[in-house]
Amino acid sequence: MSSNPVAETVASLMPRAKAELAELVAFKSVADFDQYPKSESEGAANWVADALRAEGFTDVALLDTPDGTQSVYGYLPGPEGARTVLLYAHYDVQPPLDEAAWATPPFELTERDGRWYGRGSADCKGGVIMHLLALRALKANGGIPVAVKVIAEGSEEMGTGGLERYAEEHPELLKADTVVIGDAGNFRVGLPTVTTTLRGMTLVRVQVDTLEGNLHSGQFGGAAPDALAALVRALDSLRAEDGSTTVDGLDGGSAWDGLQYDEEQFRKDAKVLDGVELIGSGTVADRIWARPAVTVLGIDCPPVVGATPSVQAGARALISLRVPPGVDAAAATKLLQAHLEAHTPWGARVHTEQIGQGQAFRADTTSPAYQAMADAMAVAYPGQEMQYAGQGGSIPLCNTLAALYPQAEILLIGLSEPEAQIHAVNESVSPEELERLSVAEALFLRNYAAG
Repeated sequence: MSSNPVAETVASLMPRAKAELAELVAFKSVADFDQYPKSESEGAANWVADALRAEGFTDVALLDTPDGTQSVYGYLPGPEGARTVLLYAHYDVQPPLDEAAWATPPFELTERDGRWYGRGSADCKGGVIMHLLALRALKANGGIPVAVKVIAEGSEEMGTGGLERYAEEHPELLKADTVVIGDAGNFRVGLPTVTTTLRGMTLVRVQVDTLEGNLHSGQFGGAAPDALAALVRALDSLRAEDGSTTVDGLDGGSAWDGLQYDEEQFRKDAKVLDGVELIGSGTVADRIWARPAVTVLGIDCPPVVGATPSVQAGARALISLRVPPGVDAAAATKLLQAHLEAHTPWGARVHTEQIGQGQAFRADTTSPAYQAMADAMAVAYPGQEMQYAGQGGSIPLCNTLAALYPQAEILLIGLSEPEAQIHAVNESVSPEELERLSVAEALFLRNYAAG
């Protein structure tokens, strides 16, 4: 990184950043209170609130959102007449999945091979630290030239929409000239990237019932309808032979015309086993950024250990459907529900329930904020030009903010590059990326104020 005062300040702050990220990662802030105590999420929220107060933020508040979680808000006034920038991150995390599969404890930040491992280290507690680093660097080098609002969401990973509904009910709260969403990631380590599209998503739970109760498979199997088999048939209907998503009435043929994703590189990033084929058709970028994708997230049925020779009376599954920009998530939900009902065999009773939803997003890359960010990233990443990429994941708040504040410019950056393995075991963050992106954000705020 080329020498400049902001970069030097960020570099000097990295030991503190590591210590703070370790404190934040230690909170088991999974916003599913059937799995983890609510006190863990409340502890993380209070940590963020205390950090904002320590940086001079006023009006720091824990917002009780309609889904039963808390988002942390803070406001830092700027110079007279200055623009306002909203910085977003979330402190809630995905469950660690199989803790035994982690090389080190998931809620204990651990350095290994030049990376920092821990659940939320990249997605998105690292984003909280990135914002703090950028602001501290500016304070140490002439001051922060814009008014800053920070919002740290408490349930982004659950898709339950608490902050979106709160923002709609309090439309002035998050109003800003520009929004920096710190929950995306570079295309690869060392390549500065702004995410310009996000797929939307819907979560649907499907329940299939065929019998009043389980039956002995020897006595009744062969004629009695098996609810688990019926569910498997219905789920299988959601994919074509090549693995492409096939939901009746949903277009699956769109193409991506921006930065492309080399297939061999994708195989390495996704850690696809030797001999196993990728699914779908078209380019990798088409498949993960421009087309719908269905995933069965879980199935409720008897585990193999302890299973009895029974015909199952009922079974259920949780299904995620990602939808590209241009597709309404609510309409996609209805198509998915109708598809499942139409493709469940043998007249089995089927009930579907939507439990989460978020709209897709497409940014306006012609706005002045994008040039300010490109100039900042050129300094933070010497010799590299800022790239535009899509992201297959969803950040439902983006569309809410775009609808509430149509004049606001929205940029997505962050720490979730492929090596971070977000949502998987052994999630990690690159400290070099944290350092560079913090410098880029600080310089962006300075460039944007001067523009």
